[in-house]
Formats: sequence, structure tokens, C-alpha cells
Amino acid sequence: MDRFTLITGASTGIGKALAHISAENGRDLVLLARGQDKLETLGKTLQDDHGVRVEIVVRDLATGDAAERTRSELEGRGLEIGTLVNNAGFGNLGAFHETDLDMQLSMLRLNIEALTELTHRFLPPMIARGRGQILNVASTAALQPGPFMAVYYATKAYVLSFSEAITEELRGTGVTVTALCPGPTRTEFQTRAKMGSSRLARYGLQDARPVAELGYRAMERGQAVAIPGLLNRLMALSVRLSPRAAVRRVVRHLNLAH
Repeated sequence: MDRFTLITGASTGIGKALAHISAENGRDLVLLARGQDKLETLGKTLQDDHGVRVEIVVRDLATGDAAERTRSELEGRGLEIGTLVNNAGFGNLGAFHETDLDMQLSMLRLNIEALTELTHRFLPPMIARGRGQILNVASTAALQPGPFMAVYYATKAYVLSFSEAITEELRGTGVTVTALCPGPTRTEFQTRAKMGSSRLARYGLQDARPVAELGYRAMERGQAVAIPGLLNRLMALSVRLSPRAAVRRVVRHLNLAH
């Protein structure tokens, strides 16, 4: 096992659950998020409970050259990243033409650009060492278009496609890439996305811990794609078998207010 696991969006939700699971398995961590207080509290808890080393980076990955500054800072601290967990991301509910453009562009920068850049910057050293793991948190949203969350669904489709492509490129290198595709999960995501009134946010919400556990195990196995929950896996199958027009209408119905 390499020295540090870098987890973005580590202060809440699936990222926080992955931090706990990684620490329980003896991994030293670099936790990255925007909120310093939450990161420091989480870091202290993990160090006290599991005896692992925890470093924190307070940064908004949706801004400027944040990914490169992160790589440079970690290199300056002498921290070698053997596992990268790209978990940071957000969504927003609303008709595309009515939602704030700057917010949508920020979503693209975080969900796509930061994930891509971090992967590109940390991947070559993994290949050189002949070992490494990357876990990209996508979503079941990646499997279909998402009326009223058009940009978010599209960003997750990118994450899934990108992850599957590079995991095939990396065959035989000792480095694996896993795309975790959770369905609706009980985190702060729904609040930030303003999804409280949507039907989707009220159906079958999973807890973050079992989602993270499945993702962690899949990453350890080098599995390309992991979908937590039987209902989510059945949904993924039904999407492949259903007419695209019908899928669009169903998702529209689920994303609208009940």
C-alpha cells in the first residue's frame, strides 16, 4: 500500500464515509475540502481512533489552478499519493435556462475539469511505480439524460465514460480506475442541489456508509464500475432496455416536485 490516499470532498457524505473506511483499513490520508473546521475535526477523530496520519488541504477545486496547486503543495510536503478518490462534486435542480450560468460553469469545473486534472497529475507517478488506485465518484445519473438537472447528469456521464476508458488504457500497468455510481444517497448533496421537494429525493435514499463500503471494496478489487443497491442495478438495466424518450420522461417526473 502506498503512503497516502487523497480524498476530495472529504468533509461530508460519501467522501467522509470513505475517509472513515480508509482509516479503519490503516490508510494514511490527505483530506481535501472547502471547510477547514470540518476537516480538522474529522482528521483528529481519524487519527485518535485509528492511529493513522491525516493531512488536510483546504481548497475549492472549482477555482482557477486549484488542482495544480494541490499537486504542488503535496509534493512540497513530501506526500506521495498512491490512491486518488475524486469525490468532490455538486448538482442543482432547475430548468437549465432558468438556473444561474456561473453556478453551472462552476459545476463543470468541479465535476469534470478538476477530476480530470487531478487524475492526469497524479496518474503518471502511479504508472511509474507500477501500482495505484483511482476511485471516481460518478452516479446512476450517468446512465441517462436528466431533465431539470441537465448539466449535473451530463457531468456524471462524462465521469463514467472517462473512467471506463482510462481503466482500459491502464490494463497491465498495475493501476486501476473504478467508477462508483451511487443512486440517491442521504448526504448534504440534496440540500445544496435544492432537491428537497423532488420525488427522486424521497425514493429509496441509501445511507452514505454502505455506498462508500461498496465503492471501497470495488476499488480494492480493481472493478471498473460499481453500482450500490439492487434497485439501482435494476434501474441501470432498465435504462439500457428502455426507449430513450421514455427514460427522459421518467427522469423528468422524478426530478419535479411531488
